[in-house]
Amino acid sequence: MKYVADSSCDFATFPGIDFSMVPLTISTDEREFIDGADLNVDEMLSYLENHKGRSYTACPSTDAWLQAFGDAKEIFAITITSGLSGTYNSANIAKDMYLSDHPDAKIHIIDSLSTGPGMYLLLEKLVEFEKAGLSFEEMCTRIEEYKDGNHLYFGLQSINNLAKNGRVNKILASAIGMLGISILGTASKEGTIESVAKCRGDKRLIKDTLREMKAVGYHGGKVRINNVVNPAISDALKAAVLAEFPKADVLCYPSFGLTGYYAERNGFILGCECQ
Repeated sequence: MKYVADSSCDFATFPGIDFSMVPLTISTDEREFIDGADLNVDEMLSYLENHKGRSYTACPSTDAWLQAFGDAKEIFAITITSGLSGTYNSANIAKDMYLSDHPDAKIHIIDSLSTGPGMYLLLEKLVEFEKAGLSFEEMCTRIEEYKDGNHLYFGLQSINNLAKNGRVNKILASAIGMLGISILGTASKEGTIESVAKCRGDKRLIKDTLREMKAVGYHGGKVRINNVVNPAISDALKAAVLAEFPKADVLCYPSFGLTGYYAERNGFILGCECQ
């Protein structure tokens, strides 16, 4: 079994499986950043914060996906939400090309309808299914069911890059980051961004995040949290979850470039199981 994900998953290796990461890129007219474990996210953000021109992102090419597929017979590929990126479409074009040359292969492309931690949870569950002896077809069905029970939240001190790239309203963006206000958002059922609350200060942001998690049925399942050059915020979220759900499996880790670009400095993204 081969597993592939684009770099918005925020990990480049995964122990015990055959895994490949396909990088997205973050660019200005003068410079290009290739996403991945070797990218210095802090340095990239510092450059972009001082850059006066435009910045933008690009999804992986079909050739990059084909190289990641290798010559595997059974492949699962996980992409960032199609609601915000063309990555899912790129992966499906690569799938059709691959199957034309490998007609006996099986490929399932998963539109995560999320990013970062949401993709992490999907890969973990796929590996769990494989170890349990499920067939490829059973894994396809079960992972889509599992995906529907997960939720993604994010806390952002700035949404300038989201606004510049047409992902959120520019008027909303102008109100965030002023006077210590952050936005708490969630991924909609369509994989787009929905604003949940405006929060003043990290304590309120953490409290509201946990409130929203419980409101959609979180009761102690897995939680995966990335942070953008701010481990203190993900550690504080972890502590808040464990204070109410001491047996919860909570993992914190730093973002890669793509999620760092959109969540921006000091932001976080949290994925949780609600099933």
